[in-house]
Amino acid sequence: MAGLYFEEFTVGQEFKHPWGRTVTEADNMMFSCLTLNVQPLHIDAEFAATTEFGKQIVNSLFTLGLMIGMSVNDTTLGTTIGNLGMSEVSFPKPVFHGDTIRARTRVVSKRESKSRPDTGLVEFEHIATKQTGEVVARCLRMALMMKKKG
Repeated sequence: MAGLYFEEFTVGQEFKHPWGRTVTEADNMMFSCLTLNVQPLHIDAEFAATTEFGKQIVNSLFTLGLMIGMSVNDTTLGTTIGNLGMSEVSFPKPVFHGDTIRARTRVVSKRESKSRPDTGLVEFEHIATKQTGEVVARCLRMALMMKKKG
């Protein structure tokens, strides 16, 4: 499914993304190492066992990327020019290896671009939950979106 153009979004519009993704130890280890995040909570099972979590937790930036990535097919695939920023990023509960993540998105606001008349700005709220229903990530994201041509 192609993404939506600026005109096709309405404030309050909600998307419940239809797929889930189970996070593996390999996902966490690879992402942490690729991004040079050597936090032992992510890459050292022996260390993580001594923490309040009792086991490794998934890198929160992986969770953020997964949550936003899950939204692309329904919202911005091929119709976004770029992300302008993210705010109010939070991770209220940890993600562990074996957790299955799902995401939903709501359109918070939209406005036409003042400097680029062929574009508009859409603010999304993304929320990720795990199989327990607990919210594990949330953020606001501002995207520069294409308008329909003609």
